[in-house]
Amino acid sequence: MPLTPRLVNRLKLKHWALLSALSDTPTLNQAAALINVTQPSATKMLADIEQAFGFPIFERHARGMRATPLGQEVVAYARQTQASLARFLEDLETKRRGGHGHLVLGAIMGAAPDLVAAAVADIKRERPRLNVRILGDTSDQIDVLLERHEIELAVGRFTGPLDHNKFDFSALSDEPLRIVVRNGHPLAQFEQLNWEELVRWPWVLQTLTSPARLMLEEQFAQAHVSTPEDVIECSSIFATLQLLQSGDAVAMLPESVVRDHVRASLLATLPIVIGLDLKAFGVLTRKDEPLSEVAQRFISHLQGRAKSKAAAGP
Repeated sequence: MPLTPRLVNRLKLKHWALLSALSDTPTLNQAAALINVTQPSATKMLADIEQAFGFPIFERHARGMRATPLGQEVVAYARQTQASLARFLEDLETKRRGGHGHLVLGAIMGAAPDLVAAAVADIKRERPRLNVRILGDTSDQIDVLLERHEIELAVGRFTGPLDHNKFDFSALSDEPLRIVVRNGHPLAQFEQLNWEELVRWPWVLQTLTSPARLMLEEQFAQAHVSTPEDVIECSSIFATLQLLQSGDAVAMLPESVVRDHVRASLLATLPIVIGLDLKAFGVLTRKDEPLSEVAQRFISHLQGRAKSKAAAGP
């Protein structure tokens, strides 16, 4: 029997749920717990799956299971279908209760305070009952969420040399960056600073996989200084702001994030130029995958807000 009818006849939603669970955990016992079945049931289900496909999906090892090359394709598809099904059911339930659907997106911290917030306000004025969920993080983490189908679109940047094969990108805006400290910090009194002085202080930095952190490391290299020895890595904007205000750390943050804190005299910007080489952020969507109508409308609002911001100037 050809592969397609064999799969349709034998595999059920629970089988796909098991494959998706196995993408998040290396053991069958843990995967079984995630989908609320016993381990013997999960073992039989996996055997049925591999028999239906006609090839091994996983290799068994002492520490668990690892997907075979073909299995990786199957598991990725299972994860995608489960995420799509979850969004569909959530959207259907929202509409059943009289709502108007939902939109799940990811956004980097520099885009959230201005463009994303304004675009959300725009679409909520049009559709007050629309359920909007925003997941904020660094570009590398948001790209993972997009690839895993946990969000429909992202506002961020490419983070890998092959990302253009997976995602479409449409630029929106630059992200001015500032080096900041708490108000009253000893560095805040200087009219001029150099990198040699800055790296002597403790820093709060984004993770090394984020585009902004990579750009900052290039800046350290160009200035012939080493990465600060006293470092806290943090991808949370709220935690970073709290760490800055409660100690003597230095951080690089988007201007849109620190603007209100500077105006309120909670933070001070330091007189050093940063971020000139950082590429613009924009809208990221999965290649060859149609967007929902609400996502298309939201992107239209984003683009309109970006044009208005560019016309207004700095």
